[in-house]
Amino acid sequence: MFTSFLQFLQTLIFYPFLLPFLLFALLFLYYNTLSSSTSTTKNQPPSPPKLPIIGNLHQIGPLPRQSFSSLSHQYGHVMLLHFGSKPTLVISSADVAKEIMKTHDLLFCSRPRSLVTNKIFYGCKDMGFSPYGEHWRMMKSICVMQLLSNKKVQSYRKIREEEVGLIMEMIKKSKFSVVDLSEIIMTQTYDLICRATFGRKYSGKDEDGIDFKELLLETMELLGVFSFGDFIPWLSWMDRIKGLTGRVERVAKELDQLLDKVIQENKNRLKNKKSMNDVEFDDEGKSAKNFVEILLESKWENEVSLPMDDIKAVILDVFAAGADTTYTLLEWTMTELIRHPRVMKELQEEVRKIIACKGNSVLKVSEDDLDKLTYLKAVLKETLRLHPPAPLLVFRESLKDVKIDGFDIKAGTHVFINAWEIHRDPTFWEEPEEFRPERFLNDSSLNFKGQDFNYIPFGAGRRSCPGISFAMVNAELMLANLVYEFDWKMPENGVLDMDESVGITVHRRVPLVLIPTPYYS
Repeated sequence: MFTSFLQFLQTLIFYPFLLPFLLFALLFLYYNTLSSSTSTTKNQPPSPPKLPIIGNLHQIGPLPRQSFSSLSHQYGHVMLLHFGSKPTLVISSADVAKEIMKTHDLLFCSRPRSLVTNKIFYGCKDMGFSPYGEHWRMMKSICVMQLLSNKKVQSYRKIREEEVGLIMEMIKKSKFSVVDLSEIIMTQTYDLICRATFGRKYSGKDEDGIDFKELLLETMELLGVFSFGDFIPWLSWMDRIKGLTGRVERVAKELDQLLDKVIQENKNRLKNKKSMNDVEFDDEGKSAKNFVEILLESKWENEVSLPMDDIKAVILDVFAAGADTTYTLLEWTMTELIRHPRVMKELQEEVRKIIACKGNSVLKVSEDDLDKLTYLKAVLKETLRLHPPAPLLVFRESLKDVKIDGFDIKAGTHVFINAWEIHRDPTFWEEPEEFRPERFLNDSSLNFKGQDFNYIPFGAGRRSCPGISFAMVNAELMLANLVYEFDWKMPENGVLDMDESVGITVHRRVPLVLIPTPYYS
């Protein structure tokens, strides 16, 4: 979100004619800025000194969670920043996070609109970025009840196991050569979501030259790009000059074209099934429909008033949250396992011991085995602690004036909860920078379902992630098979780069490249 602001100065170099105008604007608005900052008598949270117009934007680096963390050590765990004209509350304490996401959850359950979310998610008609209200409640009900319920997640077991099996065979064919594990993990999660959502995979470019996977990656990148118009409305023209507006419009248009085709394919398939009385069933005899089919049938049967743009927005939600979260989690888990051979060895011993006890020749770990893999679950929990996929969660907006931790917070204030910092709080976590899965074995009651505010990788309250079950069962199955089927090592003279990417979710900056050696029990 803030990275492109650093490019603002570079923009002035290439467009020097903008500098006089900006200087004039700064002088013109400086008095108003000073007046507004001194007119309030309310008890506001501590705040760093701000500059006219841009506020505190100049203090935020390419990794905002680290910038917030550094500032919070100086100004406190409840801190007020100003991003342009937008007051922004940054929370770095579990107790205050609980106030936001539980005590006053209803007052902080809305989302501010942005250039990117408004364009790509059809006016924020999805669930993830929709402002709080009746529309959001309807969309959440559809997602939770019809798309992401435990029964529905279980109905995709066959697809999960097939996709993991394909990945294992792909790795085996590498024959001890270097593999790009980041790309492999991303492909598996993308293909799984495609099959569950659309009923089939969408690989490469279509006849119009549109590559869905590349579009989704670009969408996730755009969600982390700074927009002048979002924070300094009168500078929104800068978004067009630097190419952001055009890029967002192109991505939104191409996504819409592809989703139109996908929806039409599913409409045709549903009509054929109905005319032939041909219904697919899963292993338990339950109807195995993909997400698009479920949404279309809900529309046709008048269960809900669901416009086509809403269906498209929800589809994008499923991809943005489901694929990216699982991919990020698995990528960082394998990274930490390579860094910590002791943990890798203990995890492999657990998985291989349980599979050996099955007493058959089945090599692949199935979902029936996952409940027995307690150390594997602890490893994933510890990865989520150190590397939460969305380290600042998804920012919120206050609906009314409210007191938080004794401070007065105005309606319309944006709120960032720095889960990355909370997960490293030494008052709760012993040796917080260390990767120690055992901490979750010692406290098995600690979970990521939003009840423990020291540990909130998926958020909490009304706006917590509803797809936890879908993401975690895939992550557990994939990880169990990766460590069972293969031993892993770095290439000769390889260096394990721990640098992070920039964006709303945090991937590795460089791909994870490893050498697999098949394991034979």
